[in-house]
Amino acid sequence: MRVLIAGLGAIGQRHARNLRAQRPAVELHAFRQRRLRHIVTETLERDDARDVEAELGVTAHEDLDAALAVRPDAVFICTPSALHLDVALRAAAAGCHLFIEKPISHTLDRLGRLRALVAERGLIATVGCQWRFHPCVARLRELLAAGTLGVVRKAEIRYAEYLPDWHPYEDYRTSYAARADLGGGVVLTHIHDYDLAWWLFGAVHSVHATGGHLSALEIDVEDTVRAQLDTAAGPVLVSQSFAERPPHRSITVHGATATATLDLIAGRLVLEPPVAEGLALADYQRNEMFRAEVEDFLTCIERGGTPRVPLADGVAVLQVALAVKESLRSGRPVSLT
Repeated sequence: MRVLIAGLGAIGQRHARNLRAQRPAVELHAFRQRRLRHIVTETLERDDARDVEAELGVTAHEDLDAALAVRPDAVFICTPSALHLDVALRAAAAGCHLFIEKPISHTLDRLGRLRALVAERGLIATVGCQWRFHPCVARLRELLAAGTLGVVRKAEIRYAEYLPDWHPYEDYRTSYAARADLGGGVVLTHIHDYDLAWWLFGAVHSVHATGGHLSALEIDVEDTVRAQLDTAAGPVLVSQSFAERPPHRSITVHGATATATLDLIAGRLVLEPPVAEGLALADYQRNEMFRAEVEDFLTCIERGGTPRVPLADGVAVLQVALAVKESLRSGRPVSLT
């Protein structure tokens, strides 16, 4: 298999390492224009003593046409969010299967064209929402589907982190997460929270959000959001912050029968009262989610099938996230129906 990775920052390097481990015979190419040489380690530190292209065994191309001319079977799109569609459309036109890092884009423009190309060419296209592959999330989804918690009365998905600590290998002020022109902001950068709301609780009918740039961080995007989602299963509150310590990521579901509390940093799902077994994964390695999403994508290419995060889901969740941003701007609820 021949794979092209567009963008070789932290996530591109992670996918390259995982591809090497999961498919040792893979031929790796990279489209990268700045040609930064350093490695970003598993702990997100910068190592200038190591050469990324040599260590990962990639053939680098500074021109996208030249990169696509090697006829890759699949393209992993790991550029800043605002640049995803530029690469995705050209790769799809060249007949390449697509792994698009989240979010698909920072706008809905041209997504119809991308979906048409994927359908016309019979391509596999997935979106990098790795939290769907966490065993505790999958277990919670099973419990919700089985009705074990009873009717959902309310749920909360909470994410918090201090942006300067997020990627210690780079100046946070220059990162895509901090810049509106690159599709940043806590809503799109951590669209995972809206993806989990969609995957666990169903379609979102409307949103009402408050927040904005409320911290002293040197960014031109929102860093704090509280978004009330009206979902098929009931009300879901999504709380997000780029300006808090310590890091936090959790899901709490209050059902008529039981309450489920999922701590995604500790890897622990607890039910109270214990109407069913929860799950505790004290030694779970975060990289396992990334390995699982890549394996899902490659298996669909090799054997057929629909990926766990299909393109249609990625588009629907982007619509939710953009509605949240619109509600932040307008101060009013936004309907998605």
